[in-house]
Amino acid sequence: MPVLELLRDRRYRHLFSAQVVALVGTGLTTVGLALLAADLAGEHAGEVLGTALAIKMIAYVGIAPVIGAHAARLPRRALLVGLDLLRAASVIALPFVTAVWQIYLLIFLLNACSACFTPTFQATLPDILEDEHRYTRALSLSRLAYDLENLLSPVAAALLLTVMTFDVLFVLNALAFLGSALLVVTIRLPSPRDAEHDAGFRERLTLGSRIYLRTPRLRGLLALNLAVAAAGAMQIVNTVVYVRSELGLGDTQVATALAAAGGGSMVVALALPGLLDHLTQRTVMVTGGWVMSLCLFMGWSSPSFAALLPLWFFLGAGASLVMTPTGRLLKQSCHAEDRPALFAAQFSLSHAGWLIAYPLAGWVGAQAGMDAAFGILGAMALFATLAAVRLWPSADPMELEHWHPAITHAHRHEHDDHHRHGHEGGEGQAPHAHSHHHAPGRHRHVFVIDRHHPHWPR
Repeated sequence: MPVLELLRDRRYRHLFSAQVVALVGTGLTTVGLALLAADLAGEHAGEVLGTALAIKMIAYVGIAPVIGAHAARLPRRALLVGLDLLRAASVIALPFVTAVWQIYLLIFLLNACSACFTPTFQATLPDILEDEHRYTRALSLSRLAYDLENLLSPVAAALLLTVMTFDVLFVLNALAFLGSALLVVTIRLPSPRDAEHDAGFRERLTLGSRIYLRTPRLRGLLALNLAVAAAGAMQIVNTVVYVRSELGLGDTQVATALAAAGGGSMVVALALPGLLDHLTQRTVMVTGGWVMSLCLFMGWSSPSFAALLPLWFFLGAGASLVMTPTGRLLKQSCHAEDRPALFAAQFSLSHAGWLIAYPLAGWVGAQAGMDAAFGILGAMALFATLAAVRLWPSADPMELEHWHPAITHAHRHEHDDHHRHGHEGGEGQAPHAHSHHHAPGRHRHVFVIDRHHPHWPR
């Protein structure tokens, strides 16, 4: 199925359009924020932007699991629309700030909302695109949207700034968030599917991370996320330093190098649905880790600009080999009602890697030089890829034979393979909750971590 055929589905078309509109607006704000920092902080603008970036990552890491604990119990359309409105309110306030601390506060609020919106949005897609082939193509289209935004938003901002002040960029971003909300409110989204209403907040808060860290393929994904962070931090933080200071070139060459990385990512995103028809996800994603590690180590050769472009192209391609199939891996590793929590865990844990890699790339590059930065981040990516190979078994069947010990507990449930029992009366229609007993036994089925399977079979 060609990727663009997905847009015939009205619900997906509106969600994808909402994503694109919001991404374009966010890209404009990224440029506007740099200019606002320069306006308020002058020569200390870099420090302000670095702190704002750290605050963004802290919001991502800390907020996503909290919303993941509640997302399965909230109406998704209302949640997504409300978050878009809050993001619009946060960004429209930026032109009125008069102190640096106000930037920090608004950046935290803006990115706290994004930390809620993004994983909820990502967890909604597999519910409306249940066919795995269609969902895989939707992941490729989302990856393309991110890469195009990275390439085109700075260009669009530069053109707009020739006819308006940077404050207008924030207004346009607010309008983009309002447009995203309008697109979401015009469609009906699947209702929350929560089978764990009796679970306490602490249990719901840790549900996503428990599924994540107890599933071998997801532990491998966590390691590969660290490799992506190492490669991405080197590219984002040090491209401008390498091209300007090491090669003595200008802003045009900086933009060209960043475009090369985006181009590599887009080529892989387009090719990946076909690749996944013939190769396993593990093969594709681990290959991405090897490619990123090799590209970073090749930076030791102090490449010329002509050599840097293919290096950055393959660096972007390697990152896309890991990031694009991630949603598919998460979908396969949990029940539908647990998707919001698991996608939130992925959002939080993956950004924890960026919280390490961003300052490491900047500090090592500034203190020890670009060769050291290439070497240390290359070693980080290589170690992470080796860990992924170790943590993610090459034989990774979806169905596993396993033993259940006897257990008596109470929770909401349907009458499925794990719940075949009579009632004394008064329990109501399924799903319902009451104390029930599971006899010991051995059987085989698609295995995911849940209440009945708290640990992976040995």
